[in-house]
Amino acid sequence: MKLLDGKKVSNDIKNEIAAEVAKMKERGEKVPHLAAIIVGNDGASLTYVGSKVRSCERVGFESTLVKMPSTTSEQELLGKIQELNEDDNIDGFIVQLPLPDQIDTQKVIMAVHPDKDVDGFHPTNFGKMALDMSTFIPATPFGILELLERYQVDTKGKHTVVIGRSHIVGRPMSILMGRKGWPGNCTVTLTHSHTKNITQIISQADIVISALGVPNFLKAEMVKDDAVIIDVGITRVPDDSRERGYYITGDVDYENVSKKASYITPVPGGVGPMTIAMLLKNTLLARERHRSKE
Repeated sequence: MKLLDGKKVSNDIKNEIAAEVAKMKERGEKVPHLAAIIVGNDGASLTYVGSKVRSCERVGFESTLVKMPSTTSEQELLGKIQELNEDDNIDGFIVQLPLPDQIDTQKVIMAVHPDKDVDGFHPTNFGKMALDMSTFIPATPFGILELLERYQVDTKGKHTVVIGRSHIVGRPMSILMGRKGWPGNCTVTLTHSHTKNITQIISQADIVISALGVPNFLKAEMVKDDAVIIDVGITRVPDDSRERGYYITGDVDYENVSKKASYITPVPGGVGPMTIAMLLKNTLLARERHRSKE
């Protein structure tokens, strides 16, 4: 069994980006600038955005954090997005999800200009991805592709089962694994809460990508020997015996599944760190595109 070490690979990618940014500075070019909008005080979101800001510092990007209160109206948020769309100093920005109930997430995603949508959520970018055109790939699926590539995982002709059909992970992942090229060229089955015989389907998979958000859903008896296991789930499970009062686990019963798998991602330290690294990569790409238009 080989560990798909997202922590290590994400560090490698950040070092590569930092070297690229250093060259930009030497040439006197503008360095990439990533902005993030966060609405409210969701603990997990604040942690995640804080991590993004620190990662920007590490690679030499400029970063801007826009904090807005949980009482922010949809109109106020859309106004702030328009400001960032029009600010030539900012190459890419994200709006941290989830948003408070009074705000329509779909409207917000539509409002971000596709050229600055480094999350890859806008329908223009999603459509380009589905058509194999050059675009921003959503950061988590992009990170999974990068892990498969750097560990030389063979995907050609393999049966990939994706568990979960979210717009952020499951659905884009199913499209990307079925595309021509590598990683890709898979036969893909997309499963979800209404799938019948899900255990039987998973048992036939060469590659399982689980993005369900159900702790320890994937058990050893559900996967075949030497399957490649990508665990996208990350859940805080309450545990009074621990100092923090919780522990973090994925969708996969790691202890038992790892004994059967050929490759597996740990949680934490697998897909999570890759997401931030690929967000930085998308921001670098945005800067390069904007420079070519200047």
